[in-house]
Amino acid sequence: MTTLIDDRRVRARDASPARYFYFHMALACAATAFLGFAPTYWVPLAHRTFSASPVIHFHGLLFFTWSLYFVLQTWLAASGRVVNHRSLGIAGVSLATAMTIFGFLASVHVMQHSAALGQKDAGIAFSIVPMSGIAFFAVVFVLAIMNTRRPEVHKRLMLLAAVSILDAAIARWFLTFLAPPGPPGPPPVPVTIAPAVVASLLLVVAMVRDWRTEGRVHPVYITGTLALLAVKVLNWPVSETAAWHSFAGGILALAQ
Repeated sequence: MTTLIDDRRVRARDASPARYFYFHMALACAATAFLGFAPTYWVPLAHRTFSASPVIHFHGLLFFTWSLYFVLQTWLAASGRVVNHRSLGIAGVSLATAMTIFGFLASVHVMQHSAALGQKDAGIAFSIVPMSGIAFFAVVFVLAIMNTRRPEVHKRLMLLAAVSILDAAIARWFLTFLAPPGPPGPPPVPVTIAPAVVASLLLVVAMVRDWRTEGRVHPVYITGTLALLAVKVLNWPVSETAAWHSFAGGILALAQ
């Protein structure tokens, strides 16, 4: 029995260099999340010049914790600590559930803030961006959990989920360095498309890696990337429909 266990450890260790790709991708996601929010959240927070509701702070804490959790999980898998990786999976389910709840609450808070600024319609239109984003993350995460016994699918879905929530961080750099100064309030929905495209470049890196090592791109990346970009692009026309304004406006009315 000891020999069998040792043999498994050796095989896991020998196979780990290939799996370190996902660890490096997780580090890239965490760095993107931290650096993206540094100008508008982390630096002002450190200087005690940032003020926001507890919902926004807890939302930020959960999402950044997810970045660190993803790094830890990919490291455990890469180093052959599969048992530990699976044990922490329960914590990931709880964390993702909390992220979904507070992502929705943060979306409602933004609508309330916009209404207080006299930009109710703009806030309702923009709410489709965070709501569709957290919905996409939740769906992909559930699919990843359903495919834990198919590691080649599972790890790609987890990477897709991590990348899908990076557009908000990248958008902060667009707003900080490219957007002209203007009145407070939500930005137009179309400006959120470009950050999503930039975030999806991480998936392109994963596709290239698949092509070079497997000779083909895994269907998860192809379907997932197309679905992700479709959601981001369709946010624009859907946000202008009466149906969306009725739906999100109803949520806002219940929250007030």
